[in-house]
Amino acid sequence: MSETTTTDLYEVTMAMSYLREGMRAPATFSLFVRDLPPGRGFLVAAGLEPALDYLSRFRVTADDVRDFAHSLHRPPEELAALLDLRFDGDVRAIPEGRLVFAGEPLMEVSAPLPQAQLVETYLLTQVCHQTAVASKAARCVIAARGRSLVDFSLRRDHGPGAGLQAARLGALVGFSGTSNVAAATRLGIPASGTMAHSYVETFACEEDAFRAFARAHPGPLTFLVDTYDTEGGVATAARVLADLRRGPGCAIRLDSGDLGALAHRSRALLDAAGLEDVRIIASGGLDEYAIAALLGDQAPIDVFAVGTRVGVAADAPYLDAAYKLVEYDGRPVMKLSAAKVTAPAPKQVFRRPGCTDVIGLHDEEPPTGATPLLLTAMRGGRRTGPPDSLAAARARFEADLAGLPATARRIQDPEAPVPAASAQLEALTAEVRGRLERALATRPGTGAPGR
Repeated sequence: MSETTTTDLYEVTMAMSYLREGMRAPATFSLFVRDLPPGRGFLVAAGLEPALDYLSRFRVTADDVRDFAHSLHRPPEELAALLDLRFDGDVRAIPEGRLVFAGEPLMEVSAPLPQAQLVETYLLTQVCHQTAVASKAARCVIAARGRSLVDFSLRRDHGPGAGLQAARLGALVGFSGTSNVAAATRLGIPASGTMAHSYVETFACEEDAFRAFARAHPGPLTFLVDTYDTEGGVATAARVLADLRRGPGCAIRLDSGDLGALAHRSRALLDAAGLEDVRIIASGGLDEYAIAALLGDQAPIDVFAVGTRVGVAADAPYLDAAYKLVEYDGRPVMKLSAAKVTAPAPKQVFRRPGCTDVIGLHDEEPPTGATPLLLTAMRGGRRTGPPDSLAAARARFEADLAGLPATARRIQDPEAPVPAASAQLEALTAEVRGRLERALATRPGTGAPGR
């Protein structure tokens, strides 16, 4: 399946009409999130790198034209104007890892109108899903208070591609590893895994299972201890680890039951066996809310393995995002629909200390002490530099998180900062709105003078 045809049909019908009408002038579209989901005090910008890869490869082939024509029930010859269309525009975007808020453009695409239109759907799928998952993972980092986090989401993510993204986004915000071997190999991050309950069940008893596992793996070892009776499993694991002198770096994993109470009891059993350096890993339906509750009860858990709820951003699985035209052929445009009004013209986001952001016009001077967030990532269809690294994105995330107000960091009932609009943007918005309203007032059928 072609990436180019991974789009909504109306993108094709609009692009065809633009080409037929000779409308190839530059257009700028702004990709932003209208409102943050409930329970979010911030979002983490993500998905830019895969989006730039896509734009770099974008080309309408003869096969794509045939598939478009088939979907439209038209002969391919009528869509010949689309053939060999490539993306040769510019992209300004907020780099991955930076914190963003409602209304702030994550990306602005400037290109000949048919090009900018055809890429809309794919860009939204990349940026929206990945920003949602990265934001959920970031809240787990906050809740974990410096303890290690590992991505265990692959088996319940929405497909292998989403699993790769979840592993990457976890690493972007500070996770220490992933169970996804393909992701670990491709991204250069540690792979992490233990054993399943089925492994323990195939042996006559837990001790046989643990000793067999130890013979196959030099370590460090992690034993899953809750297949039958958790406290008995911990005692057996402690006995095997002590007997094999495999304590340092080893761990037990708790996957069910009252994880807080079991962690306290497990810690006591391990310490009594002289295994103070054996860690406790917890898994099983965890997310930032569960992690915060466990650590609020002082549960002695060293590593949290998070899966389903984080990989699918369970409590906020989508973003109210939009990709809206803000300028065509040098003319600022805006939408006036109720509850979906957009601001005209290409923009910039200026960040001041404490995430007191200002959304302004792209070419205006920054307010005193403010830093522009949108940077040029593509020019003329080519990247302006090498692909960004996870380490760089993580450093940006950590720096922004350190400056985020405590009220926005809260796990329960966070309060998101609200960006202000610059005076220049407000003035232009009022001007464009007035022009549109005057034009609408004089159109036929309104009853206004000049009917």
